[in-house]
Amino acid sequence: MQPRQPTVTESASGSKTEVWDVPPDEAVLRDILERVFRRHWPSIVFGPLIQGAAYEFRCPREPKSISLLDGYLTVHFGGTHFHLCIGENKGSERNPTPDDLRRHRRPSRAEFFRGLDRDGAPLTWGFRMFNGQGEQQITIFFPSPFLTDDDRIAEAPDWSRLAVWEDMAKTFLGRDPDPADRTGRGFRRG
Repeated sequence: MQPRQPTVTESASGSKTEVWDVPPDEAVLRDILERVFRRHWPSIVFGPLIQGAAYEFRCPREPKSISLLDGYLTVHFGGTHFHLCIGENKGSERNPTPDDLRRHRRPSRAEFFRGLDRDGAPLTWGFRMFNGQGEQQITIFFPSPFLTDDDRIAEAPDWSRLAVWEDMAKTFLGRDPDPADRTGRGFRRG
């Protein structure tokens, strides 16, 4: 696999992010989500990030099941679960999903990302998806060397926390570990 190259985006607030697009098709998304929730569930933080709200949840335990039905991937932890549209949602024969809702629900964009600090050094790493209207469906944050497991600022970077990013980037982007990932100074300035 030839390593994919990122594009750089800039948000309305001026923050820059490197983005690696992946095909938003059901098979690719299922592979990505199955890998991250089966292999890396203890260390990820996930939820939708929308203007005015950020939901950051941790998996309560290893998923009991991950299944796909009518375009929706269900990650079930035993009680707690979520459904995420990753493909064509047709509905039933008696109650078909209208075309406009099919287009709205289906992912239109999926990407791995690396958020940059003001100096252009990596600060955050993850994966996110957007539906057919460009609304965010989910963001999955991979462990940051600059944060502890309990979400506190680390005294010193723990570069071993890049393992999830490096696994996902190698598997889905064909990228070897990047020395640039170890150039950041974290959330503290001084």
